Amino acid sequence: MLRGLSRSPFGPRSPFGPGAAPQPSEAGPPAEAAAPAAPAAPTPPPRRAEPAKETDPAVIQYETLKRHIHMQLVDRLDMNRVGEMDPKTLRDEIRQIVEHLCDTENPLLNRNERQRLVNEILDETFGFGPLELLLKDDKIGDIMINGPRKIFIEKEGRIQKSEVVFRDSEHLLQIIDRIVSRVGRRVDETSPMVDARLPNGSRFNAIIPPLALDGPVVTIRMFGSRPLSKDDLLRFKAFTPEMLALMEGAMKARLNIVISGGTGSGKTTLLNTLSSFIQPDHRVITIEDAAELQLQQDHVVRLETRPANIEGRGAITATDLVKNALRMRPDRIIIGECRGAETLDMVQAMNTGHEGSMTTVHANTPRDAMCRLETMISMAGLELPIRALRAQFASAIDLIIQASRLQGGPRKVTSISEVVGMEGDTIIMQEIFGFRQLGVDQNGRAHGEFVASGIRPTFMERLESAGFHLSPDIFRQRVLLKD
Repeated sequence: MLRGLSRSPFGPRSPFGPGAAPQPSEAGPPAEAAAPAAPAAPTPPPRRAEPAKETDPAVIQYETLKRHIHMQLVDRLDMNRVGEMDPKTLRDEIRQIVEHLCDTENPLLNRNERQRLVNEILDETFGFGPLELLLKDDKIGDIMINGPRKIFIEKEGRIQKSEVVFRDSEHLLQIIDRIVSRVGRRVDETSPMVDARLPNGSRFNAIIPPLALDGPVVTIRMFGSRPLSKDDLLRFKAFTPEMLALMEGAMKARLNIVISGGTGSGKTTLLNTLSSFIQPDHRVITIEDAAELQLQQDHVVRLETRPANIEGRGAITATDLVKNALRMRPDRIIIGECRGAETLDMVQAMNTGHEGSMTTVHANTPRDAMCRLETMISMAGLELPIRALRAQFASAIDLIIQASRLQGGPRKVTSISEVVGMEGDTIIMQEIFGFRQLGVDQNGRAHGEFVASGIRPTFMERLESAGFHLSPDIFRQRVLLKD
């Protein structure tokens, strides 16, 4: 038997229940014997039938065996002991027990099948079930789950269907609930949409029936355990050394920066990278709906909004957090994304001594970004004269960095534009660096060239006052890099 099991989370008894270890059945665990314990298949909605379940007898028997062993394991767990044990010790002991159960229940499993079975049961017990396999793959950027048996991933810039599946909608709902409950969120029929974050910082969104007609839908924006560095992005040709030098100078000179881009364009990754240039003694306060920024400084305060409870009370909005952040002696305020009324508070903070602040916004061009900020304030019910509002933008925002995801998957900084001021009722901007797409190669991947416009920014004196000197030659009009 296994040594040390008397001190295991299964209590002083044998880990396999009172009495002796379970005896293998005469013909192994037949699928029909365990079938009653399996969750019932959900009734297909009348509009569209759920995809057919796996019909391969070997696969059915494997899944039945896995559920059978998992249920035996859960039935024997002493939750009081589990809470007291070191996670690694607990996992190792349970691995031994599962391996023993595998040998007992089906000794015909080969080595690879047994190892796979053990890992899947451990993932169900300690992690997020079938998702664990995808979450451990550093090459995956996005996970898109359209129901229990349709899972798509973005891997190395391309969308492809994954072989990973859930048993049924109920299984997927259990994993969703496990994820959101760990961060104090909930999802049910009265609140069928939820944003959350995974332990590794990845962004998680779920929407469930009755809003999702074909079963629960999950979208995960992956963030690796190690944030991408400026050297990584240079290697990926996301920008050129000249563009990086200007962005570094802007950060060190405490210019106010807006990062603009579409969904999946790399806005958050770029913000994380630029934050590495923040002085270590600066007090930085971040405000997000679902925390995903990975700032490397020590002096960082992370704030996160809170949705209303089941009674519709207790909501804490980004606007509330911005107002409170102004009382916390910040050197810089970073809002993960401006979406509503907090936009005006952010702009006012930029105009009242909190230089070096940053935010992101969903827009396709720098000009669209300014219009988007204006629209968000108007939609929040804040009726301000358009000219006065634009004047605030022009005086508060120094630089707009446009991030884009091009055809075929490459993500690039496609524009760095300076906000110069106002002319009449129009905000004047000038592009310093840009990317010009020239076509698409035979693999469907966009290609083009980075260019310098020949315009020298008006804030160069601020960079020099901060001790950051740039050669005028980097702004000379020319092609910087072809990709």
